[in-house]
Amino acid sequence: MRYAFVARHRTRYPTRVLCRVLGVSVSGFHDYLHRQSARTDDADAVLRTELRAIHAASNRNYGRHRLVSALRARNHPVGHKRVARLMAEEGIQGKIKGRFRRKAPAAGSAQLAPNLLDRQFTPGTGPSAWVGDITYVATRQGWLHLAVVISVQTRQVLGYSVSKRLTEGLVVKAFANAWALHPQRPGLIFHSDRGGQYWGNEFRQLLQSHGVVQSMSRPGNCWDNAVAESFFATFKTEEAAEPYASRQQASQSIAAYIHGFYNPARLHSALGYHSPNNYARQLRTAA
Repeated sequence: MRYAFVARHRTRYPTRVLCRVLGVSVSGFHDYLHRQSARTDDADAVLRTELRAIHAASNRNYGRHRLVSALRARNHPVGHKRVARLMAEEGIQGKIKGRFRRKAPAAGSAQLAPNLLDRQFTPGTGPSAWVGDITYVATRQGWLHLAVVISVQTRQVLGYSVSKRLTEGLVVKAFANAWALHPQRPGLIFHSDRGGQYWGNEFRQLLQSHGVVQSMSRPGNCWDNAVAESFFATFKTEEAAEPYASRQQASQSIAAYIHGFYNPARLHSALGYHSPNNYARQLRTAA
């Protein structure tokens, strides 16, 4: 698993540095590459091709049971366990119907917060504000949920958390991680969409205990949280364009992207092509 991580990121970071950080030898990594290149005969190659084609033709709706039936109809004597394994390896999932979803409170409910941020997204100016959001990261073991907390003023990812379960604890941990490293004076605005994780009692009490004022987007308006949406679009393009082999690999890659590239090095157009960390240093110097 660690060798696969090195192979994935060696075009961005020096191989020796990656091996040292992950505690593996460079010679062992090169042996791994040799073994991978020698594995040219995949006994499931034809089945994988058929599986991807059937899933795509179903508009990505078919789950394991329908995929097994479709493959058997094409004269492939497959069982459910084998198809489940290949689906996991290929990052294939069916769409689930009838799953319970936590209902958002009605407009005007006391559980909702007004849109205090009101699209004041200009870096370095305006009220001190953080934004939060959640996205799905595809892995061959299933989805991994990523919650982030981003500074509007510097565009730094101040904190994040990952989990295979979409719970209120996911956003609580992301905010707690951000606050532990970047405590603020009372009056900070925290903005998010109206997702149920953000209006849960535990999260709202956490904000109140730190003197943070909650702000929420208007119904169905993604542009009210454009800073977080923009980060996720960049992340999905630059780092998570393809499914990861596992949730563990995804977690390691997310950490490497945020701490090793995005915050310290990525040139951000909204910051005058400075990195978020560099722009934050400039703001502190100017103050």
